[in-house]
Amino acid sequence: MKRYVRLYLYFLRFSFSRAMEFRLDFFSRIIMDIFYYAINIGFYKLIFIHTTLLGGWNMDQMMLFISGFLIIDAISMTVFANNLWMITEYINKGDMDYYLIRPVSSLFFLSVRDFAANSFVNLIMAVGIMIWSLRNYPKVLHWYMVLFFIIMIILGAYLRYLVRMIFIIPSFWLLSGRGFETVFFSLNRFIERPHRIFTGAVRVILTTVLPFSVMASFPAGVLLDNSDIVMVLHFFLIIVIFHFVIIKFWAKGLKAYSSASS
Repeated sequence: MKRYVRLYLYFLRFSFSRAMEFRLDFFSRIIMDIFYYAINIGFYKLIFIHTTLLGGWNMDQMMLFISGFLIIDAISMTVFANNLWMITEYINKGDMDYYLIRPVSSLFFLSVRDFAANSFVNLIMAVGIMIWSLRNYPKVLHWYMVLFFIIMIILGAYLRYLVRMIFIIPSFWLLSGRGFETVFFSLNRFIERPHRIFTGAVRVILTTVLPFSVMASFPAGVLLDNSDIVMVLHFFLIIVIFHFVIIKFWAKGLKAYSSASS
């Protein structure tokens, strides 16, 4: 474990130093995410001009939900996005050999080696939006429930990573996995919608097979609605299942991998 922590600290130092060498890209990505945040908040502000409730939540409650999925997006962009985008390229070109010979988990190395320092600034802004939403919430929120909400949001970001890996690993058997990633980013928009606006089979799928509605909506539900233990258990069970599925799926993919020297 200590070796992985030291390695990740090295990744952080290298990523921040490299980001300062490309300052135009650094600031342009910050500005791009500011627009993304503004558009999402403005979208729900517009909806609440015409209604008082959406999925049973008012605007104050929706702001906490919005801040949750903005943090999930920021964590994903900061920690995982740059890395996951390249995995398909490494597989198709047979360039994974460099990473497979390292004395650490190849999945860990390929998933987190590039820390997006510019997106980290946006993560700070997303956290600021959450703090503002919590401070302006009109009802009392117990500190331990807020802490549990934050933990669930962080785990929701990890679940998003796991789900994206489901769409990347098929590249081991296919000529290209970009089509699967396009499907993922299309489905990813469901994170930005409360799970209770969906009904029937759609809700079941979005909370089990493709658990996009679990990532941000369940943490908000636990905080705002004092949801029962079933929702909490469902949340953690989904994460555990997907975690072990990815480990097994990745191992099978590596067996099918053809390196550049093959």
